[in-house]
Amino acid sequence: MVKKLLLFLTATLFTALICLGGYSWFLSSTVTERFSSRRWSMPSKVYSDTMILYTGQRLNVSLLLNKLKRIGYRERETLPARQGEIHITPNRLHIFLHDLETPWEKRPGFLASVELSAGHILSMTRKADGEDLPMIEIDPEEIALFFGQERERRLLVSIEQIPDFFIHAVLAAEDARFYQHWGIDPLGILRALATNLRHGSIRQGGSTITQQLAKNYFLTPNRNLKRKFQEMMLAFIMELKFSKDEILEIYLNEIYLGQKGSVAINGIGEAARFYFGKPIQNLSLSEAVVIAGLIKAPNAYSPYVNTKACHARKNMVLKAMVQKGYLTNEEYSAEQDKFIEPVGYTQYGKMAPYFIDYLSNQLMALYQPDDLSSLGLSIYTSLDSQVQMAAEEALQNGLGRLEKSLSALKQASTAKLQGAIVVLQPKTGHILAMVGGRNYDDSQFNRITQARRQPGSAFKPFVFYTGLDTFTPISLLSNQPKIYKVDGKDWKPKNFQKSTPQSVTVRYAIENSYNLATIDLAVQVGLARIIETARGFGFSTPLDPYPSLALGAFEVIPLELAGAYGVFAAEGVFAHPLALKAVANENGDLLEQRHLAIEQKITPQKAFMMNALLKGVVENGTARSIITSGFHWPAAGKTGTTNDNRDAWFIGYTPDILALVWVGFDNGDSIHATGSTAALPIWLELMNDIPHHISGSQFREPAGIVKRPICGDAGNPVVSYACSNPFEEYFLQENAPEAPPVHSRGLHYIKGIFKGITTIFKER
Repeated sequence: MVKKLLLFLTATLFTALICLGGYSWFLSSTVTERFSSRRWSMPSKVYSDTMILYTGQRLNVSLLLNKLKRIGYRERETLPARQGEIHITPNRLHIFLHDLETPWEKRPGFLASVELSAGHILSMTRKADGEDLPMIEIDPEEIALFFGQERERRLLVSIEQIPDFFIHAVLAAEDARFYQHWGIDPLGILRALATNLRHGSIRQGGSTITQQLAKNYFLTPNRNLKRKFQEMMLAFIMELKFSKDEILEIYLNEIYLGQKGSVAINGIGEAARFYFGKPIQNLSLSEAVVIAGLIKAPNAYSPYVNTKACHARKNMVLKAMVQKGYLTNEEYSAEQDKFIEPVGYTQYGKMAPYFIDYLSNQLMALYQPDDLSSLGLSIYTSLDSQVQMAAEEALQNGLGRLEKSLSALKQASTAKLQGAIVVLQPKTGHILAMVGGRNYDDSQFNRITQARRQPGSAFKPFVFYTGLDTFTPISLLSNQPKIYKVDGKDWKPKNFQKSTPQSVTVRYAIENSYNLATIDLAVQVGLARIIETARGFGFSTPLDPYPSLALGAFEVIPLELAGAYGVFAAEGVFAHPLALKAVANENGDLLEQRHLAIEQKITPQKAFMMNALLKGVVENGTARSIITSGFHWPAAGKTGTTNDNRDAWFIGYTPDILALVWVGFDNGDSIHATGSTAALPIWLELMNDIPHHISGSQFREPAGIVKRPICGDAGNPVVSYACSNPFEEYFLQENAPEAPPVHSRGLHYIKGIFKGITTIFKER
């Protein structure tokens, strides 16, 4: 009987050992596989473009300070002492720049002084040596993340990057015997048991750092004996397969250390950024101790949630460091009363959501969705976050003003008034801002890239451009009503204005957006040629050779319309709109870089002629409220309004920047306003808010352009004593007039004689 029992026990033990060995082998394989492959899913980060400050630049200081705070800079009452600090006075900005790291540039941070006067940068110097700085580059702003299901943020750090005092703080707080035990610490378990029995509650845990890593990395949160056994087995296996430093590095990158909205903050690298806005190696002792103290209960001890509890926990960890020999009593005394202030943060919002959607479509052609949410890519874009925020605010303000001032908007439609803005750099095609609608939460439909709307009068510049070979700014056009046959039916267009001249010059026609004169020119140059012009400027939507083409009675994609205007602003060059600039992997190695794609579409001379005509729209025509409002920088543009006021447009630009604004209803209801009253004020507010993009330079006049004195009342070259209001007009050299046309010469001489006689009598 005893023999059988021993045999049974031996067999049972042998079987148990085999099972345990097999299970150990399974756990060992699991650990090896997980640790040798990608250990974490890292969300890809999307960045705005960097910001350049330069001497002579105009600045909106308030917008700049807001941007600096969003990217982790803190305002101080004294001169900055460390990276990420700023000090502002009425005429000077002191800024201790962060380290700048992009795939194409690496620059250490330094303290700079920016002298300001009346919204301009007078000078910039490096404080360390007084060196004059022609420019300063501000680090890009994180504008979006591509998360997976985990919604975790993590910035990986190596054990070599972590200061010794940080490691000492973690060991003192969590596992003082980490470098002595084999994954399980019997002494620690007994000590925790005694402490808990003494207090009658659970005050201390017995899990080592290795056990915590096993629990967090491999196991479910369920608390039972099976999981505890698995935890201990995994800890022992990890200690056999990996060095202590390897285990500690993985642990410090894995641990949960707080919450930012719906996103978990994991790892000490990300925690250093989240709480103190700096890399781990730049933390002070007290800052490191605060993070080490968070491991026990991240939300309870968070400096954002409970500063008193955070301070008490910090001092508790400092005391533990003294007890373990990591700090002296003097060092403890110096640190215990230090108030640790977190850098502050904003919840993850939806900056530029329409832009991000547009960008995502391009990224999906390069990467799988799972890659974007797990590979930790850095995605660099053309977006200017200041311009984006200014555009969003200008649109909201403008639409709100319209709804308040026009009672018909409230009565005529139950739909919500919509609008859209896109801002481009004409010479590069960089998309600086994109607002595809009034509220992304209400509608994800991007009215800049997906909508097809009639441009109305905003298309007229392309009609006038087509006529530049045969018409000059002083050529006369018929502005009288005519009947046109369209598909066998009569079509009788009319001007928007009730009373207009019977004939007008080309300049006067475009400045005042006369429909009848525009159609007259279109018919003379040929509708087929206008369609050819439109295709050359990048319009892809269907176009039919009807006279109404001249009035923009067809649909366009707003982004294409903005790009077409950019040809004029960029001296005849078409720069394809660019959102994605580069993609780098988690190590900073460049994976993808987009270069400028530009084409010379028209000559610089013809581009200049169009700029001269469209400047007239701003100075004397339908957009003259820009000048009367006090905006005195060189600008050109065109208003646009469609039939029954369904669409209102303004596309305006300087040599530096172009912005398109559209206002309308998605269902095509009338907005009871025009481009001048609905879209233009939004454009103007936007431009006034982003002075750093407006240099004030004039449109460059190329060779091959000539000026002639022109009589304003007759629209012909000036003859002596014959003109009361002369001005200078631009012409292409090949069709510039040398003398007044025959049909008007007599009128000039008669006027001259009459003026001479009048002058004589006045003198008497």
